[in-house]
Amino acid sequence: MLERRLLEKQEEETLAPYAIKSSQSRGRQHKEKEHLYRTAFQRDRDRIIHSTAFRRLQYKTQVFVNYEGDHYRTRLTHTLEVLQISKTIARSLNLNEDLVEAIALAHDIGHTPFGHSGEMVLHNLMKRHGGFEHNRQALRIVDYLEERYPNFRGLNLTWETREGIIKHTTIYDTPKIDSFDLDKNASLETQVVNASDEIAYNNHDLDDGITSGLISMEEIEKIELWRAASVKVKKKYPKLKKKIKKSLIIRELINMYISDLLNETKNNLKRYKIRTPEDARNIDQKIVNNSASFNKKKKEISNFLFDNLYNHPYVIRMSDKGERFIKQLFTVYVNKPKLIPPEFLKLAEKDGVYRVICDYIAGMTDRFALNEYKRLFEPYEKV
Repeated sequence: MLERRLLEKQEEETLAPYAIKSSQSRGRQHKEKEHLYRTAFQRDRDRIIHSTAFRRLQYKTQVFVNYEGDHYRTRLTHTLEVLQISKTIARSLNLNEDLVEAIALAHDIGHTPFGHSGEMVLHNLMKRHGGFEHNRQALRIVDYLEERYPNFRGLNLTWETREGIIKHTTIYDTPKIDSFDLDKNASLETQVVNASDEIAYNNHDLDDGITSGLISMEEIEKIELWRAASVKVKKKYPKLKKKIKKSLIIRELINMYISDLLNETKNNLKRYKIRTPEDARNIDQKIVNNSASFNKKKKEISNFLFDNLYNHPYVIRMSDKGERFIKQLFTVYVNKPKLIPPEFLKLAEKDGVYRVICDYIAGMTDRFALNEYKRLFEPYEKV
């Protein structure tokens, strides 16, 4: 039988010296007895999976709002893709897969309904009341808002998982951080999740954009990486249905991203003499990274998505609609706070009315927000 101590011993014997070992965790905010069969990071992973905030991801927007179709990515399917890519990279680098898994599963639980537009409008509404940023909200969820245990609020995750949540940074996410070694780099496990997030959304947004008809494969042919992947697929399979061809090109692209990332990261580990987890934190360089030449090429994909998908009139219409829902819900709750559930309202004495309203709206799924809007504003809808 594999008990926790044996699992910890296996980590010591098999993981790279620069990997974070669960036995060396800085611990939890509230003291708890360790589990007999699970390591500290395995326990974190399981607590996140069983949380209410994690389940809500299935009805939160990635790019396309839930009612647009059943086959587009949601925050949940995006999270699972980030998880899969992260574990592949972590295993190859001999990092702690359990910690990577916990960070990947939690990296988006602070997101609002209606995607990044929902986050932006909520931040603007909260400017005079502390603002809003989804990584900080994710930390607030796991530290405070989730209620599952009798002796403390939150999920009581380890310091390392919480650090991974707040140091989740991509080109879209640059949270201000405090109390997590502000002057230090993120752990290698966190860097893996950050890189995997970008790989996932760049490629699955291309996939969903083509599926939606808002962008075409012919348009994307001008992108160097797409052309390279397309040539490989055509050489192996000259005659393919368009749908299968698209899937194979996306798969080849992801392989290209990961292969380059692993090669560059392994070189960086040697170049910067990374021998311990603290070596990675103390250096002012991103260790888990693509090569400079590949970064230049993948920027072409990011720019294409920004110009042709995220700023497509149809996507802007969806985003604008979501923004209006959130603004109007926020306004009506501020004017009549008793419209929000009592369990939220009771926190207002400590956290302030604006913050609990923000928490309530940020926690909504797209579907719930739409139904709440109907209940509050449509005269013949049941309240």
